[in-house]
Amino acid sequence: MGFLKEFKNFAIKGNMIDMAVGIVIGTAFNNVVSTIVKKVVMPPLSLLTEGVKLSDKEFVLREASEASDEVAIGYGELMEVLIDFLIISFTIFVIIKFINRFKTKSENPKDKTVETPKNIELLSNIEKLLEEQNSYIKNKGAKD
Repeated sequence: MGFLKEFKNFAIKGNMIDMAVGIVIGTAFNNVVSTIVKKVVMPPLSLLTEGVKLSDKEFVLREASEASDEVAIGYGELMEVLIDFLIISFTIFVIIKFINRFKTKSENPKDKTVETPKNIELLSNIEKLLEEQNSYIKNKGAKD
């Protein structure tokens, strides 16, 4: 019964919904980047290489014959997928960096440009009070 209760808490707290939304957006983003690479980036590269399509490049291990199919390593398609990966990973890096910048601003209680969450503000106030208390105790001990 503990497993079902744990799953229910996971689903209700929004983690599962957040994950599902992330997967859907990630899939759509992957399709957009793949189309950009295949339809925008690769055609100019094809022109630069005198009409050679990168996706068609392969290293043939065995030629096709009547008895067997061709065996080849498709390194051109691998290069296209690597370009997709680089674009996606760079974009995700930029987005995470952007989000982290706002997160650190919001967690800084002295920065008034972004509203500080209440829990961070309370902890900051407690920290100030403890510093005042410690300095008071040190000063009182020095006078005695």
